[in-house]
Amino acid sequence: MNHLKRPITTTFHSVLPNPKKQLKKVVRKIVDCSDSVIVMTNTSASILKRDYGIAERKIAVIAHGTHLVSAVNENKKNPRVHLADRIVLSTFGLLNEGKSIETALDALPEIIARFPNVIYLIIGKTHPEVKKRDGEKYRDFLYQKIQNLNLQNNVRFINRYLSLDELMEHLKRTDIYLFTSKDPNQAVSGTLAYAMACGCPIISTPIPHAKELLDGAGINFDFQNSKQLAEAAIKLLFNPELLDGMRLNALHKINPTAWQNSAIAHLELTQNSIKRNRISIRYEIPKISLDHILNMTTNKGIIQFSSIATPDLESGYTLDDNARALIALSKHFEVTGDIKDVDLITIYLDFIIFCQQDSGAFLNYVDISENFMIKNSNENLEDSNGRAIWALGELLSHETILSQEIITKAKFALEKSLGVISCFQSPRAIAFSIKGLYFYNLNKKSTRIKSLITFLADNLVSKYKGVSEKNWNWYEEYLTYANSVLPEAMLYAAISTGSELYKNIAKSSFDFLLSITFQNYQIKVVSNKGWHLKGKSINHFGEQPIDVAYTVLALNAFYNMFNEQDYLDKMSIAFNWFLGNNHLHQIVYNPKTGGCYDGLEQENVNLNQGAESTISYLMARLVFEEIENSKIEIQLYDDVLETA
Repeated sequence: MNHLKRPITTTFHSVLPNPKKQLKKVVRKIVDCSDSVIVMTNTSASILKRDYGIAERKIAVIAHGTHLVSAVNENKKNPRVHLADRIVLSTFGLLNEGKSIETALDALPEIIARFPNVIYLIIGKTHPEVKKRDGEKYRDFLYQKIQNLNLQNNVRFINRYLSLDELMEHLKRTDIYLFTSKDPNQAVSGTLAYAMACGCPIISTPIPHAKELLDGAGINFDFQNSKQLAEAAIKLLFNPELLDGMRLNALHKINPTAWQNSAIAHLELTQNSIKRNRISIRYEIPKISLDHILNMTTNKGIIQFSSIATPDLESGYTLDDNARALIALSKHFEVTGDIKDVDLITIYLDFIIFCQQDSGAFLNYVDISENFMIKNSNENLEDSNGRAIWALGELLSHETILSQEIITKAKFALEKSLGVISCFQSPRAIAFSIKGLYFYNLNKKSTRIKSLITFLADNLVSKYKGVSEKNWNWYEEYLTYANSVLPEAMLYAAISTGSELYKNIAKSSFDFLLSITFQNYQIKVVSNKGWHLKGKSINHFGEQPIDVAYTVLALNAFYNMFNEQDYLDKMSIAFNWFLGNNHLHQIVYNPKTGGCYDGLEQENVNLNQGAESTISYLMARLVFEEIENSKIEIQLYDDVLETA
């Protein structure tokens, strides 16, 4: 370590308290050679400071990493885990005496007396060093105990290494995970972390890792106390609501430790160690996935909300979400040519048409039984109507690649809605409508549509002139949600009409918005916890994926118009918000489910993956796919020219 000429970060997986003189000396020398040290629990950090005399400034806590999973407790009939309707308790890892599996075996008779269909899975081979020294002595001891306690029908050994996917399937099928280690100085357990990542409620001995993680996500019991373990298991199995609550708490507590977040944390630490040059973190753009959109879509439309990644059918459907889904899937079809998209496009279009009334206006809220909800009468639905018009117009801009049946239905619905547009007062409803009319008119070239765009844009100009001043170039006296759509709509109006006034207002208002939302190589969109009022301080946190996505869409439009590198740079910064470039340094898009988390709060990510968030991410992601495809087309064209 002394000979290395590069910054050194050292990770201590375990930190032993009350060290002997030689151990303390070696640890201190390692720390002296290191620019920083990483431990995995706050308890380990405290021990380093207290027992080893290590300066706090050198210590960083980065929790043991975990894998994202597609869904938890999802299917009792998983074909890879043949356990029928059994109640599953499990543990995994390299088998050795320190795991104290006998503690769980001694608890089983009392548990089985109440729940006879319990099965306890002991997953993993014997630790190779233990096997080299003692053979299968410990496993044979456990076999004998199972015989003595008559547990043959309630215990199953899986004496092999499982692939990661297979291991995760077993953990997802687990009702309660048992961690029975008898070593009080075991600082951290990867098996415990993996089990929590799969949504397992935990019953654990009180090692430091468990004491820090299990508040609300499990129960601690004393070392080698089988009676306490049995009581805890019976308590949980008699209370399914408590079990489900612990499952959700486990997921929320462990989510920040996903390997993606762990990687970001390590890079941030390295960045602080290398003081001469700022490290630019390159985020890998995930492959496009429609998995969660398919998961959320029925044959009627896309469901509004989800609990984690499970659709909440009781939340029903909204025009808002199905309009957004139609926009995203029509763009996806244009970019990828995937014929399966047509079925989804048809579902979302039919839902929009279902919501349209005889007047041409649209209702927004529909329950799972396809009844219009009462709150349609209690809310202003202008913005929802504007989104529907945007969706129909954008769909019609793809008329050359869609069937005549789809185009005819969409055109009829859009033309029917034109009569209500002139009554809109909401700036966002107006902006959504301008976008829809702009895309509709790309192929149509109608002077009537152009006149309607002018009428709507003049309304926004009037609002802008009535409010804007030197330090407030905006259309209202506050910034709320979907702000980027206002200057973007003005830009599309300028392109459609050739108006320099519209173009200038679009640019000045957008640059004003960007000056507020971009700081220190990050985007911070306006908080939904409190709108940003003119002349007031900015509220932070409560950031929504839809606002980030709309910013990406607008930046792309402005870059295409003005060809300013700053817009392109900000587009990458904004998209990287989904991948961890945010104040929590945590991913907001889940590449395992294909879903996007619902929001970024002050101290946590909202793990629910609703339709709005997931579709918004897809909209932003497709911008980059389109750019990449354009680069390929340009390269191919250049190659043809070079060959010629």
